[in-house]
Amino acid sequence: MLLKKAADMGSSEITPRGLYLNRRKFLAGTAIAGAALGVPAVSRLFSPSTIAEANAKIDGIQKSAFSTSEKITPFKDVTNYNNYYEFSTDKYEPAGLAKDFKTRPWTVTIDGLVKKKQVLDVDTIIKMATPEERIYRHRCVEGWSIVVPWVGFSLNELIKRAEPLGKAQFVEFTTLYAPNQMPGQRVPVLDWPYVEGLRMDEAMHPLALLGFGMYGEVLPNQDGAPLRIVIPWKYGFKSAKAIVRIRFTDKQPVNTWNKAAPSEYGFYSNVNPHVDHPRWSQARERRLGEFLKRPTLMFNGYDQVASLYSGMDLKKNF
Repeated sequence: MLLKKAADMGSSEITPRGLYLNRRKFLAGTAIAGAALGVPAVSRLFSPSTIAEANAKIDGIQKSAFSTSEKITPFKDVTNYNNYYEFSTDKYEPAGLAKDFKTRPWTVTIDGLVKKKQVLDVDTIIKMATPEERIYRHRCVEGWSIVVPWVGFSLNELIKRAEPLGKAQFVEFTTLYAPNQMPGQRVPVLDWPYVEGLRMDEAMHPLALLGFGMYGEVLPNQDGAPLRIVIPWKYGFKSAKAIVRIRFTDKQPVNTWNKAAPSEYGFYSNVNPHVDHPRWSQARERRLGEFLKRPTLMFNGYDQVASLYSGMDLKKNF
């Protein structure tokens, strides 16, 4: 898992060979040049008309004690610089490519090892609990971070309603597969649809959020609309977007990035400054929109989850 990196190697400048080759095919087919795989240092590839606009306001939002007091990253940065490979491997493109993505009608299947298997309309899920605003910090595996005021409620609210069986040890999340709407899925950069997973106690932790809004508004398409999970103590790719299925299982899910590059992306993927990515250090991060780097915090600063991993070797279980 831990490999020596060259001294002159930029922390987020190198693309895995397989992703590079698939990306080259994609770019050749669309005649789009350039990529933004690290800190935002290139010009936007879309005109200002494609930049995200405000969504409908969400009423009745309560403030949450889980929120950080850190400075919030501007809305325009969070909504126009996105890791969303279903639309594009370029971080500046999803805002434009997801503009007409249809989020209604939308249902979520809840199945597996639960008493109450069901198919729920997304708006039924959203109305299950009072919406909370939680200002969470996030850390991307590529070295950048953001602070976002999400709107949602604890994932455990939905899980308890499904009544998992005693032998359910994990929760698996599956993203929509719709290559007619998601152009990135037309290219085998990853094994679609996108799958992520959590251990049951992780999913039940009150910090794990079922999100449907941000900045007091409905989620923009490029940020995971209409429903996503938000796991603030893990690297960003663990927070699955556009969820259509939640499955309870007794076996550890094979999550997409772990399947694509098992030596680089572990199942747990807790933010850990002491475990480097094989090709760059994770000890420091750069906040989106800022120039200077800052130290990376263990569990991204969310010490409340440390007890979940008591006794575990977090270098082996990375």
